[in-house]
Amino acid sequence: MENKKIKEVKELLEKDLVETDDLKVLEELRVKYLGKKGLITELNSEIKNIPNEEKKEFGMLVNELKNTFNSYYDETKNKIDTKILNEKLEKEAIDISLPSTKVEIGAPNILEKVIEEVEEVFMSMGYDVVDGPEIELDKYNFEMLNIPKGHPARDAQDTFYIEGEEVLLRSQTSPVQVRTMLKGEGKVPIRMICPGKTYRRDDDDATHSHQFMQIEGLLVDKDISLSDLKGTMDVLFKRLYGKDVETRFRPSYYQFTEPSVEVDITCVSCHGKGCNVCKNTGWVTVVGAGMVHPNVLRMSGYDPEVWSGFAFGFGAERLAMMKYGINDLRVFYNTDLREIKTFDREDEE
Repeated sequence: MENKKIKEVKELLEKDLVETDDLKVLEELRVKYLGKKGLITELNSEIKNIPNEEKKEFGMLVNELKNTFNSYYDETKNKIDTKILNEKLEKEAIDISLPSTKVEIGAPNILEKVIEEVEEVFMSMGYDVVDGPEIELDKYNFEMLNIPKGHPARDAQDTFYIEGEEVLLRSQTSPVQVRTMLKGEGKVPIRMICPGKTYRRDDDDATHSHQFMQIEGLLVDKDISLSDLKGTMDVLFKRLYGKDVETRFRPSYYQFTEPSVEVDITCVSCHGKGCNVCKNTGWVTVVGAGMVHPNVLRMSGYDPEVWSGFAFGFGAERLAMMKYGINDLRVFYNTDLREIKTFDREDEE
C-alpha cells in the first residue's frame, strides 16, 4: 500500500512538473523538492519511522520520485540553455563575408639585423662571436688597452662609474678582446668579434647617444700585417653594401694600436661621386683600426716578437644608418612602429 506522505508528494510533483522556460522557476522547484529541506529529501529522513517490512518498498518509491524530478529538471534545463544559446547566436551573428581584421606581426630590430649580417660575414671567415660583461673593471676597459690612469685618451671615452674609479659601464667592447687573449694564455691564435652595448657620457642628438652598439674584432696570429686587415675590411663592406664598394686607409692614432688607421669606404649614397652625406668627398669614415700595440699583446701574455695582430671597431648604428638611409640615430631607440614597417617593406622588395 502506497505511503500517505509519498502519495501527497507525488500528486504535488505531478502538478508542478509543467513546461517552463524560466531558469529561476526551475531552480525554485529544485530547492522545493531536493533542497536540504525539500519534500523528497524529507521523505528520505522518514525511512527510520517505517516498519522494516515496508522500508524496501518505501525506499524504491522515494527513488522513483527523485528520478522523475531529476529527469524533468535535466530535460527542461537543456531546453532552456539551448534556447538562450540560440538567441545569443542570432544577436551576435558574425558576417563571415567581411574582411578579417589584420593582425600586426613583429619585425626584427634594425640594429639586430645589421649585427647578424656582420656576424655571418665574419663567421664565414672563421671568426668566433664572443660576448662579455657590460659592467667592467677599469683594468680591462682601459689599463690593459695601454690607457693608464690619467691618460688624455680617456677623455674621449668618458663613461659612467658604478663604484669608485674601478667599476664602470664599458665604453667599448675591447675588454672582451683582452679577456679572450688572457684565456689564450699567449699560446693560441685568436679570431673573434665582440658585438655589444657600450656607454659614454654623450648628449643624445641625431648622431650621438649615451649608449650604442659597437662591433669590435681581433685577430692574433703569426706574420699578420696591415694587408690582412685591408683584405678583411674589403670582404666585410662588399658583402654589406655591394661589390662596387672600395675601402681605403688613412693614418690615425689610437693608444691600443700601432700603426693606427681610419678605414673609409666609398659613399653608398652617391657611389663615390660626392654628395651631402660624404660632404662631396666621395668617402665616408666607418672604422677605426690598426695593428695591435705591442704593449697590449705583452700585457695579455702574447710575445710581440712572435705574435702580431690587428683590431678594429665600429658602431652598428653607423652601418645601419648608411644601409637604410637613416639620418637620426634616435630612430633606433624610439618605439615608432612606422619605422620598422618602412624598412621591412624595403627588405621584401
